[in-house]
Amino acid sequence: MLYHAYEVNHAALAPWREIVGASKRYLESPLNPASYTWAGRTMAAACDLFEVATRRYEKPEWGLYKTDVNGETVDVSTRVIWEQPFCRLLHFQRDSSQMCAAYDNKKWADPRVLLVAPLSGHYATLLRRTVDAFLPDHEVYVTDWADAREVPLSKGRFDFNDYIDYIMAMFELLGPDTHVIGICQPGPPVLAAVAVMSAENNEFLPASMTFMGSPIDTRQSPTLPNKVALERSYGWFRDNMIYSVPWPNKGFMRRVYPGFLQLSGFITMNQERHVMAHRNYFEHLVEGDCDSVHKHREFYDEYLAVLDLTEEFYLQTIRVVFQDHCLAKGTLRHRGHLVDPATITKVALMTVEGEKDDISGIGQTQAAHTLCPNIPQSMQTDYVQPGVGHYGVFSGSRFRNEIQPRIAEFIRAHFNRSEELAFKKENPLLFFAPHESGEHV
Repeated sequence: MLYHAYEVNHAALAPWREIVGASKRYLESPLNPASYTWAGRTMAAACDLFEVATRRYEKPEWGLYKTDVNGETVDVSTRVIWEQPFCRLLHFQRDSSQMCAAYDNKKWADPRVLLVAPLSGHYATLLRRTVDAFLPDHEVYVTDWADAREVPLSKGRFDFNDYIDYIMAMFELLGPDTHVIGICQPGPPVLAAVAVMSAENNEFLPASMTFMGSPIDTRQSPTLPNKVALERSYGWFRDNMIYSVPWPNKGFMRRVYPGFLQLSGFITMNQERHVMAHRNYFEHLVEGDCDSVHKHREFYDEYLAVLDLTEEFYLQTIRVVFQDHCLAKGTLRHRGHLVDPATITKVALMTVEGEKDDISGIGQTQAAHTLCPNIPQSMQTDYVQPGVGHYGVFSGSRFRNEIQPRIAEFIRAHFNRSEELAFKKENPLLFFAPHESGEHV
């Protein structure tokens, strides 16, 4: 009933949002003398704050249309190259003619990077700045996970094993010498996918795997979310966190973990900071500080946009990753077969952690090195970024200036340019497909 109450509350506030919106436009109108007074600006700011606090935030746009390559501006288009009911694979395709010009018409080849976005409540657009940082020197692909409330029941289930299957299917599509980066939640299933393919001696193994702030082994430096997962039973999560999608959503009657519950948990962890941020936002509106207002809106338009997770994926993740520590203990099974990261010998490994990460504590991501003892030491790298929290691991100035260059250097160290040129020649549609061949988003 909670999900239905949430929907009813949102609908009930709709008329008030319209009234407040009209009042805000009236108070901000340059034709209204009150708009030039402190009282008028205060009332307009109050209306704005009401609208911000009560509206539903839709999936943000990527907004990545250009990048800079060797000092030249290159157009970027986003297209879907693979699609399943619960995920689309996006390619941020750089204009081929402009790329040739940027490289003085010489043959160029950049590493293929698959960014596996978190499936933990936020949309993949949370990685906008991550994508932007990699675009100049890489062919960038991103997993665009679907909102479970928008997937009809007829499309079937999606669980932890399906997630692993999706990742392996992407590896096979993108081909060998792909470099995969799992950010936060994807760490365990991505590592499992590489382990399964290694055990099968699959020819489409990635060249390298990088994990950033990932819960590979949550027994290391447990944080508040880790402790909550252990303090409550599996049954508690099943009985209190799962609800049916209400009508008229496309996923009507699908059992999900609602995104608004995940968001409430995130906000509760740093409640004072969010309250202060909105207080400052109100003051900036009154003062007319447009730059600060824009920064606040840009962050919260992304942060407050959330999606639902399927019941089976959420509950399996709770049990497999946070309660039973299956991957870390060597008991994880995929389609009946034991997943053994020790079978990985040919894939380079890098881990990245934030010194102040309050979601994935120090050591949780580094555990991947312990689980993969047969990767040569020359192919392993570990880095801890001082002074950053969880989101600073993959976004922000320190990511762009200190973390991303290290990852790029690691990828280049395990990049075969001749193989990349050959792969591009054999698979032109992955790189130079005409506009009508893919859906642009």
